[in-house]
Amino acid sequence: MKKKVAWITDTAALLDSTFIEKHNIYVLPLNIVFEDGAFKETIDMTHDEFYDKLRTAKIHPKTSQPPIGEMVQLYEDLKAKGYDCAVAVHTSSELSGTYNSSQTASKISNFKVYSIDSKIGSYPMVKMLEAGKHMIEANHKIEEVVTHIENMTNNSELSFIPSSLTQLHKSGRVSGTQAFLSNLLNIKVVISFDNGKVVMKEKVRADKRAKKYVMNLLRKDMKISNVPEVAVINCNNTTDARTWKEELLQEFPKLKVIVLPLSACVGVHAGEGTTGLSWVRY
Repeated sequence: MKKKVAWITDTAALLDSTFIEKHNIYVLPLNIVFEDGAFKETIDMTHDEFYDKLRTAKIHPKTSQPPIGEMVQLYEDLKAKGYDCAVAVHTSSELSGTYNSSQTASKISNFKVYSIDSKIGSYPMVKMLEAGKHMIEANHKIEEVVTHIENMTNNSELSFIPSSLTQLHKSGRVSGTQAFLSNLLNIKVVISFDNGKVVMKEKVRADKRAKKYVMNLLRKDMKISNVPEVAVINCNNTTDARTWKEELLQEFPKLKVIVLPLSACVGVHAGEGTTGLSWVRY
């Protein structure tokens, strides 16, 4: 008998409402904690409201994972709805405790959850959910599906360029001196996910050189793997993201290129204006 499988993720994936409804995805919201309280991403505030609030915040906001009680409640609700198990694709365990909490909540609720550490955020999480749903519909065993998604976590890339180091300084990621000098000298950094960790890959003068570095990472992967689609990711900067999309299409006319917003939880640290690229190797 075919198992009834629920699909779960968090707002680091930043799924649009059409995708959520089409694939029946349960989304656990990450929290952005401002001075006047915690706000659930996509529920308590829109992205425009978040950036308006971020610009005027006297105390820099923090981010936090969904409370474990919310996870337990969700799992108990799914069990009551007749689901046999769930697959939960969560943001990198190096950045959030959501993945670990999902395993604990599974034991508390006595509901089988295949928790997957995506080792990343954003676009690749969307592709993992898409692939998993497709495999289940094609009658693959749940264990095969989980293995396939776990393999995808090792073939996913995301690199971004903060518009300045101001937000990274406010969130304690770089020193005040580093932030001041980088803004003064127009030094751009490239930040990438490396096995779940966020690492500073490159420091260059000018945005153009930073983009060239990220483009070279993509070109290298396109030579050795199948990369059918690339997402131009951004923190409230669709203008520059669309420009980058056009540049990609000029070089790779057959490539599918989409523009996607990044989670507000990335915006807290990387800052408004951030742009980058993300893709999955097949």
